[in-house]
Amino acid sequence: MNLLSAREGYRLWAPSYGRETVVSLLERAAVAALGVPTAGRRLLDAGCGTGRRLAAADAALRVGVDLAPEMLALGASDLALGAADVRALPFAAGAFDVVWCRLVIGHVRELDTVYAELARVSAPGGDIVVSDLSAEAVAAGHRRTFRDARGAVHELEHFVHPVRAQADAARRAGLSLVRQHVAAVDESVRSLYADAGKLAAYEAQVALPLVVALSFRKAA
Repeated sequence: MNLLSAREGYRLWAPSYGRETVVSLLERAAVAALGVPTAGRRLLDAGCGTGRRLAAADAALRVGVDLAPEMLALGASDLALGAADVRALPFAAGAFDVVWCRLVIGHVRELDTVYAELARVSAPGGDIVVSDLSAEAVAAGHRRTFRDARGAVHELEHFVHPVRAQADAARRAGLSLVRQHVAAVDESVRSLYADAGKLAAYEAQVALPLVVALSFRKAA
């Protein structure tokens, strides 16, 4: 299995990215548990992929950026999507009320750079949501892998950022940690393991913390 950069990996993943995975389903549940509202607010999804999360959001303004144009090309036509790096967001300071950075932070080595940008584009009193694989999951052997359109399995470059390190980087950027939620392997994803013929792995991993989601707030 070859190790790919995020840019190259998501270029290859794009054609088959619509399939839900154990990680994506648990991530969605973890973010929902944070209770950060989007209704009537200006929302940025930094690292939006195809924009599928934005498509289901009830925000007044829905904007997404991603490093891979191949992912953006698959997004819905009614979404405002553009190519950009989360380390250099092309928006004015304070442009958004809610900023998502979901399953992205582990692809970037520089925590301070990312959190500084997320804070910069957030309005005073705004909410920032960050999610990724948990450090426990990585220690247990989980990796960011995907199967491309031809069926080949690839691994994406990934950096482990424990919650404490993220909270420290966020604090340096002027953000305070409000809430965190960890989603563990449970019955809700059993069918995905079964479909992949990996029920033995499911039994071994039940209750393993897989995805961690954090919410931060910028001072008003």
